[in-house]
Amino acid sequence: MSISNLNKTPDTTMEFDSHDIEQNKAMAILAYLGILVLIPIFAAPQSKFARYHANQGLILAIIEVIYGFAYFVLSFLLFSILPWRMWGLATFLLGIVGLAGIIFLALLIIGIMNASQGKAKELPVIGKYRILK
Repeated sequence: MSISNLNKTPDTTMEFDSHDIEQNKAMAILAYLGILVLIPIFAAPQSKFARYHANQGLILAIIEVIYGFAYFVLSFLLFSILPWRMWGLATFLLGIVGLAGIIFLALLIIGIMNASQGKAKELPVIGKYRILK
């Protein structure tokens, strides 16, 4: 799969009411901002558009938390196991692993752009999963 094909995901915008989209764009944008995903979940439960983006934002937030926890554990293990003279290597390795955070930033930007444009388009890789109905 090439990078250019990553954003070629299903667009289901036509399944949503245009009035709902216009009324809930702000809620859909909030869905991608970490813990703020709770606002559209509880403040706009009747909006299919906000709920669609809240689902994607919730999945993204959960994956970010799991990644953060794994990064913390890896950091702890590397600095606990390696002698202090090798901490430069540990820092380098953690820097490489930390670059994966750019992927989350890219998904966040794509999600916010789709929501602000009134599109119901799946995020690459994670958009096909559903937690919220």
